[in-house]
Order: sequence, then C-alpha cells, then structure tokens
Amino acid sequence: MLNKRTLGRTGLQVSELALGGLFISSHGTDRASATEVIKRAWELGINYIDTAPGYLDSEEVLGEALAKIDADFIISTKFGYKPEPFEPQNKAFLQNALTQSLNNLKRDKVDILMIHEPDRHDDPDFMDWWTDKENYDGPIMEVLAEAKAQGKCGFTGLGGTTAYEMANVMNAGNFDVILTAFQYNALWREAEHEILPAAARHNMGIVCGSPLHQGNLATQYVDDVINKPAKWLSSPRRKQFTRLYELVNDLKVGMPELCLRFILSNPDVSTVLSGVKSIAELESNVAAAEKGPLSAEIITEINEIAAMVPFKPYLEPLALPFTG
Repeated sequence: MLNKRTLGRTGLQVSELALGGLFISSHGTDRASATEVIKRAWELGINYIDTAPGYLDSEEVLGEALAKIDADFIISTKFGYKPEPFEPQNKAFLQNALTQSLNNLKRDKVDILMIHEPDRHDDPDFMDWWTDKENYDGPIMEVLAEAKAQGKCGFTGLGGTTAYEMANVMNAGNFDVILTAFQYNALWREAEHEILPAAARHNMGIVCGSPLHQGNLATQYVDDVINKPAKWLSSPRRKQFTRLYELVNDLKVGMPELCLRFILSNPDVSTVLSGVKSIAELESNVAAAEKGPLSAEIITEINEIAAMVPFKPYLEPLALPFTG
C-alpha cells in the first residue's frame, strides 16, 4: 500500500500519490471509466483527489463518481475560470462560484479550497485576483475566510505554475497548501529556489503537479530530441534529454517510474498528482511509488542532468509540444 505523508500545517494525512482531476474529465476518459479509476485508486490506497472548475467537467465527474463509491477521499478544488466570464474581484460572483463547485461535487464542503493561478495576475490572459498587489489581498480573501467560518472548506491553498511570483503570494502567510506544477520534477527545478523554501518557512503542504511535465517525461521522444530535433529545442535541452534517456535505458526502468520516484524521494513533498486515463496507468504509477525513494547515487546523477539546464531557455514553451 502507499505511504501517507503529512500535508504541512493542515495535519491531513495524504497518500504520497494522489489523483489529478484534469484526466478525471471528458479530457481524459468517459464517466463510467473515470468512476472505475477513482474506485480502484481508493482500493490501492490513494486518498486525495485534486480538481478544479477549469478542468472541463472534472468536478461533475468526480461528484457523480463519489456518489457511487464508498470512499472518504480528501478533496481539493479551486476558484477560477468558471463560471465564464470569470469575475475574480466580485465577491458575490465568487460566492456563487463556490456554491456551483460544491453542487458539482455533491458535497457540503471540501477539505482544501485553492486559488487557481494567483501568481499570473499581471498577465491579461489570466485572472487578476488582487486589489492590493503588495499584500495579496482582495475579495477572494474575504470569501475564503467566510468559507472556512461556514464550514465549507477546511483549509486554503494556492495552485499555479510560476517559479518566483508564486513564492511572493506564499510569503503573505495566508495559505496552508501549495500546488506547484511544471516547476519541480526530474528536469525542471526552479521551484527549488523560491517555492520550496517558502513552503518550508510557512509549513505549507507541498502538492506536486505535472510530475511528467504534461507527458513530456512519460516516454522517450527520440525523433523530436535526437533524430529530427524540434526547432524550438535548445542544444543544452537536447543534450539533457539525451542523457536522461541514456540513464533510463541503463537502469532499465520506465520514464514515469524514474520521474515519480525522483519527486517522492524528497521527504518535503507531501504528495504527487498522478494524471491517469485508465486503471492500467493508475496501477503502474502506484507500483512505481510503492518501490520507494531512489538511491542516493541515482538522485545524484539526476541532479547532474538537471543542472545541465538549470533555467528554462528563452522561448521554450511552458508545456512542451512533444506530445502534440
């Protein structure tokens, strides 16, 4: 069975492998299959699922599934993206958005309520949450406080994808959990500079999203990297991927296993989100996690490979297009 870890100052005991809600939706599979995946996850010892209104119909799929399963999952969802057009600085709108999420989930409360992408407030393509950008304050903070007081959520958190601005939001000291995606995995490490230290200072639970970097660490893309390199792929990144592939081949393990076990080798990480579309993928990831941390020698080698490209090259996409 999977080990449990403490989710920072929440005190919640979460399975070290969790389910990411993006694939528990029409993006990943049909609803009947999603229900079977969720049921099997509980049987395998997973007790935490993260979802969001922005993950298509994930909340609805999860709500329907949980109504059919005898399981007591820890659930987190988020403010953001839906209903559309989203109004991040309208208190009444935010209150209604929470009501809609709870209705979708068929629950009176969620364990963790997060703000989705609070770290991209200066980007016009994202949501501007803050009326006070120095102290990270706005109507959302009132709504979160009321939700806690009314028993609609147990704890609060942040979910985002930047490496440095997110740490500033964390340092306001108002949140219990950080979900960081794209910034901490086998090759991408910028979260080590600001996000992980900020989490330690504030005793925040650390949830790692996208451990396979949206599928780009799920397999070996030999054509895109070696045979006919993608035009956007920098020479250092190409050499880095090539060396990682050599390590995987030498160790005779799959890319997903190596990458999942790398993150789980960090005792400061509370849980890793696993995005799966089938029971077979789920069981494979659980089997990998159950093998435990990697050896110190392998960690050292992965760290050396990561150090080949310590910062994201200019114009490299956030989510690499290897997977189409």
